[in-house]
Amino acid sequence: MTVEDLRELAEKELARQAEFKYRILYCSSAGCVSSGCDAVKIELKKTVAELELSKKCEIIGTGCLGLCGEGPLVIVYPDMTLYQHVDAGIARRIIEEHVGQGKKLKENELDLNDPFFATQKKIVLENMGKINAESIEEYIAADGYEALAKALTEMVPEEVIGEIRKAGLRGRGGAGYPTGLKWDIVRKGVSEQKYVVCNADEGDPGAFMDRSVLEGDPHRVLEGMAIAAYAVGANQGYIYVRAEYPLAIDRLRTAIKQAERLGLLGNRILESQFNFRIDIRIGAGAFVCGEETALLRSVMGRRGRPKVRPPYPSEKGLWDKPTVINNVETYANVAPIIRDGSAWFASIGTQKSPGTKVFAIAGNVKRPGLIEVPMGIPLRKIVFDIGGGTPEGTQFKAAQAGGPSGGCIPTEHLDIPVDYESLQTVGAMMGSGGMIVIDNTSNMVEVAKFFSEFCMDESCGKCVPCRVGTKHIHIMLDKIIKGEASESDFELLKELCVMVKETSLCGLGQSAPNGVLSTIRFFEEEYRAKLKKQDGKQSQQESSVIAAKEV
Repeated sequence: MTVEDLRELAEKELARQAEFKYRILYCSSAGCVSSGCDAVKIELKKTVAELELSKKCEIIGTGCLGLCGEGPLVIVYPDMTLYQHVDAGIARRIIEEHVGQGKKLKENELDLNDPFFATQKKIVLENMGKINAESIEEYIAADGYEALAKALTEMVPEEVIGEIRKAGLRGRGGAGYPTGLKWDIVRKGVSEQKYVVCNADEGDPGAFMDRSVLEGDPHRVLEGMAIAAYAVGANQGYIYVRAEYPLAIDRLRTAIKQAERLGLLGNRILESQFNFRIDIRIGAGAFVCGEETALLRSVMGRRGRPKVRPPYPSEKGLWDKPTVINNVETYANVAPIIRDGSAWFASIGTQKSPGTKVFAIAGNVKRPGLIEVPMGIPLRKIVFDIGGGTPEGTQFKAAQAGGPSGGCIPTEHLDIPVDYESLQTVGAMMGSGGMIVIDNTSNMVEVAKFFSEFCMDESCGKCVPCRVGTKHIHIMLDKIIKGEASESDFELLKELCVMVKETSLCGLGQSAPNGVLSTIRFFEEEYRAKLKKQDGKQSQQESSVIAAKEV
């Protein structure tokens, strides 16, 4: 396929779509599948056939439409009418009344001017709800692979990296390392073989950002990886996905086959000298494999355990070769930057944190779901304008940002800008984008114990500070909750958290105490209310001996 062929295919697909008066897209992501979208799809297609409307409208499965708690969701074009809580009966009425008579179903319609939608800025999620999640032709018609064509025909590798650096794109997997700088290191590495790896091992409780992108727009990720490979001189890529994401895996496989069929992956891509193949590796669900060195070991068929850095993967990664490793969301930002320019991307967000961030909002919030907002947006806008606040009769207490390794942000910091630097000032972190809202019905010590237990269970056990330290932290929290801990136990807990944070080998152990430390920082009174009252204080040495015996 040539660049001209690519553009002809886009025009052909747009002409095909124009033949229909209506395009009806139902959300086919995992959230809506679990709430019954398959029955909706069947009824939509059945009613279209019965009423002989197949030449007037087409039924399409699309990606996540955001409001996961209101699914199944259906959107009708060109009216831009979004329907919520669609079941088989409502699906039939959409065809009979909206398509057949031009009458909207007001009782199930969602207002697209609602702050949930109006506050967002979509770059990564721009195709969600607009294209068929399993059609490469529809992706191409939405300017898909145009950025790859531009890179291959108009730019040398150094110019591609230069655009990514000028855009200020930072890794969206949590650490926020400059993407262009990482690519530049790999580009300059001396090796006949280099690799590009996508980290899709999303394991945070309540997080589903990467899964949704892979389910709804897999070609966006493949295109971003291909551009990265061209920029650094790699010819082989791997996507590491956890086995708990079967729908994402199926759609990735389909997308890879489609791209290979059209010559957008494989040899001589777009008639150039560039060759690039992508394979999928399925992980067994170990949270520690989200750490890049553990992930790379798992890709190579070894036990997924972190190793000491340096050297970093950009110097010695897969099979000791220079390797680019970024997460799903990072790669999904690449094509828009190359297509629309670094200046455009850098104008969004903040100076140090340009662009947007995808979040999965969950917990005690009225409107849980998937959102994308400009970096630097106040936390208050996310929780109240987009999320709708906490349920009736409750009050906001904290937002836990950054997954189980993140920190809890209390009410007094609701107006904090959500960007890498600002979140760190309150002991939280961006993480990959999980955000759990907590209301005043929750006790923060119990919240801390929940996340500490997760980190304890997911520790690979390689280093003592994490293996033993997270166990001690969990024991001490359990003692506090049971009212069996003393003041000296509480002081020991704080010292223990600092020790684990400062001496663990990898990011899991280094960030595991964040939830405890942030809740102690902002909700210390809840800890002290559970400490046992006693005349004599137990020494820290005695507490340490007791804790050691319990392990």
